[in-house]
Amino acid sequence: MSVVPGSIIVSDWHRCADSKEFFSKILHKKRRRKFGLLEAPMMPPHMNVDTVRYKVFISGKTGVGKSALAARLTGLDIPKLHYETTGIETSVTFWPVKLKESGRVLFFRFEFWECGESAMRRFDHMLPSCKEQVDAILFLFSFTDRGSFEDLSNQISRITESSDRVVKLVVGTKFDLFMHTDVTESDVTHFQEVCGFPVFRMGGDVSAGLGEVAPLLNALAENLWYQDCIAASSASISTQAGADHRQTDAEIIV
Repeated sequence: MSVVPGSIIVSDWHRCADSKEFFSKILHKKRRRKFGLLEAPMMPPHMNVDTVRYKVFISGKTGVGKSALAARLTGLDIPKLHYETTGIETSVTFWPVKLKESGRVLFFRFEFWECGESAMRRFDHMLPSCKEQVDAILFLFSFTDRGSFEDLSNQISRITESSDRVVKLVVGTKFDLFMHTDVTESDVTHFQEVCGFPVFRMGGDVSAGLGEVAPLLNALAENLWYQDCIAASSASISTQAGADHRQTDAEIIV
């Protein structure tokens, strides 16, 4: 289950005046700055900001728009012609977030991994490589391909297990092609009620603004941070319980 949007981070912070200095580090001439795997935003000494790193796997059938979504989220140019990814491709983006309770600012470094469906079927090591130490998975379907939507449940169960500590979000692509949609709003609502996963809608031309990518990147940041806080809390409780147990043993020995 995902957290309630805006319960942990300031969801519209990219529109606030105090965010401009931070977002300027991921922009260049009012457009998204492109980062290589070894690059990071340049921070002045007075900006004491921690960076948290996460690996995100983009999963979906051929043609649903995995490469286009990765390009959209990282500020890269979206390919004009469709071609299936021949192997594993990775891309990086940074996203500043303000925590609601403490007012602390964090830079989230998202490393997106995606792989062509044919390559994944041909080579057994592709999927395990994408899933290795993964923190979140984006499950994609296309609003113009009902088969990709109906395969969502199978896709999720095929790639993940209930015990996996992984953030799971669903993204519907090509939402702008409403004249050709094969998936209705009632279909999406029913899926969300049954499966409990939020569905994000993406589509249309990329603009210079941040509004089109903010909901999904904020949701990733919020759910990942919450997941880490829960894990840290559980580890702390476990450590304390172990200490109490050792103390009891010592008392018995004495």
